[in-house]
Amino acid sequence: MKAYLFPGQGTQFPGMGKALYNTHPIAKAVFEAANDWLGLRITDIMFSGTPTELQATHKAQLAVFLYGIAAARTTPNFLPQMVAGHSLGEYTALVASQVLTFEDGLRLVDTRARAMEAACTSRSGTMAAILGLDPSRIAEICAAVDDVVVPANDNCPGQMVISGTTEAVQAAAKVAKAAGAKKVIFLQVGGGFHSPLMVPASQELAQSIASTSFRAGICPIYQNVNGQPVTDPTILKAQLIQQLTAPVLWTQTLRNMMHDGATHFMTYGPGHVLEGLVRKIDTSVRVSSMG
Repeated sequence: MKAYLFPGQGTQFPGMGKALYNTHPIAKAVFEAANDWLGLRITDIMFSGTPTELQATHKAQLAVFLYGIAAARTTPNFLPQMVAGHSLGEYTALVASQVLTFEDGLRLVDTRARAMEAACTSRSGTMAAILGLDPSRIAEICAAVDDVVVPANDNCPGQMVISGTTEAVQAAAKVAKAAGAKKVIFLQVGGGFHSPLMVPASQELAQSIASTSFRAGICPIYQNVNGQPVTDPTILKAQLIQQLTAPVLWTQTLRNMMHDGATHFMTYGPGHVLEGLVRKIDTSVRVSSMG
């Protein structure tokens, strides 16, 4: 069974989507529809922007979402049997599984990204990947820090991302190194995502999600907050709001998809991060990049 995966923020790169735009009329239509709706030529930033411009939360999330949609729509016989998206990628997955229309997905991503950017401005934060340390030990380290820092992304065995205020993440990272972590990598992101710092953003996003029509999709979507397959629109909405402040349980998500029959993972979007994470969880499954 094929499982379709969609990446999140951090996978963007200058020039992303340009080849799709130039060679596929369908992709060009997707990009131009977004330009028109946004009142912003996001394609100019995607195709010609600097890494710094693309790193900004609002631009990065729109770019990654649009690239994933364009990649999916230019794939012949695109018909997912199960889908999942890493953080932002969950919105791309919802459009791919026909839970959301493209227009509603774009509007929610725009709202989410703006709200997260505002939350980052009000209280600075960051994220760091901790490699080679037991998740329970990382949780203990975070809990002992006298400020906001929490486990945010369980990406694969041996790789946990922590998130919170800049000072707290730095303090936790220092302790993690002393505790035997093989490596600590500070991520190039605009704030402390998937942490309590995103509460204001989740409140704003909740209003937009409440007013958006969610349909029962054509296949299950395995959501970040618990890694379980969902088709019920009410549950999808509730867990999408929760996702902003809850950890991304990516390891559990992929394992559940494998347990439910996934033997071939296909990634749609920029970069190859998700391919690597799949292989670190199970080397026996097939992985292909369609982005």
